[in-house]
Amino acid sequence: MVTDVWTDAVRQQLGLGRILPLGEPSDGTWITERAAAGVLRRAADGLHGVRTGRIRLSLADPGASGKPEVPPPASALPPGPLRVEAEFAAWTRQSLPATAERLRELLLAAAEHDLGLEVKAVDLRVTDLLDGEPGPGEPPDPDSRGRDEREGIEHGRDAHLGGRDGDTTAPAGRSTPDDEGSQRGGAEPGTVRHVTDAVLAVPGVTRLAPALGGLARAVRFHDEDEPQRRHVEVQLATALGHRALDVTRSVRSAVTAAAAADTAALVSVAVVVTAVEQP
Repeated sequence: MVTDVWTDAVRQQLGLGRILPLGEPSDGTWITERAAAGVLRRAADGLHGVRTGRIRLSLADPGASGKPEVPPPASALPPGPLRVEAEFAAWTRQSLPATAERLRELLLAAAEHDLGLEVKAVDLRVTDLLDGEPGPGEPPDPDSRGRDEREGIEHGRDAHLGGRDGDTTAPAGRSTPDDEGSQRGGAEPGTVRHVTDAVLAVPGVTRLAPALGGLARAVRFHDEDEPQRRHVEVQLATALGHRALDVTRSVRSAVTAAAAADTAALVSVAVVVTAVEQP
């Protein structure tokens, strides 16, 4: 059923959470909240004696955010420092202040070194005190990941359906889908393939990973005639062990060169990390 397909697509998009700024306004890169939270959770789960719950990310000061230098994806948050909110349970025989401080340090380190996120504040909330001693390799709350996704769907309604002044669509342009998982608006088929190959050749890129915009394509072209401009949006997955911001910067350089192959237009590129995964 077509209705079921669209329902699943909307649910998937809302489950991605907010589209967070990655790097500076000039970087033109974003990451989904679900992808970022997964990396932070991985770091937090390595802390002995802590059972991590929900992890959320948002702008620390929305009124002080900057303006991106390239057209952002639909409903993406503007560049600016972020706030991390994390819930956790801890064992009672441990020093709670020391545990919380260590958890804060791990989250900040993962945000900067693994992703490239600028985090201004980390707010922690203790949800439970556990008796006894944690065993070796104590597993995290088995329901925490599912809860993150369910709650991501709820708050994602504001992030995606509200968007920028209620806008839920990308800027209009000449776009027609092709069979290569891309969209081109004036771009030659060879250029589309050239761009796709350029993305996949960048170290740290595991795959093209379309997720935004319902039945979205991973590489989308948007051409304008007056003035003559070409904008390319790429959605991809990066590998654990590669700093996401560094990977996306390399992707933007490679795509800028590849997308200019058949046009004299000014080229801009936006990159969205929709997953961070094992290579």
